[in-house]
Amino acid sequence: MQSIKLRSHVGKDGILHLEIPVGITDKDLEVMVIFQPLELSAQMKTPEELGWPAGFFEQTYGSCQDDPIVIDSEGVFEQREEIL
Repeated sequence: MQSIKLRSHVGKDGILHLEIPVGITDKDLEVMVIFQPLELSAQMKTPEELGWPAGFFEQTYGSCQDDPIVIDSEGVFEQREEIL
């Protein structure tokens, strides 16, 4: 038995059309379909819905382009024994 998970869309006709390649030919199969409607909250949320102020990314995007971040030397690290 194999399990395949996918997302699909039901059209205005209310019929779900599935085309699933299974790699088997000329055999009878028993197929079980379990469906769960996706809630709007499961879809992508806007930045505002995630708690960011309105216009935050538009206002801050590119703000460091004239003053790029430079990473200084990370220093010298101690040599540790190899784990076997």
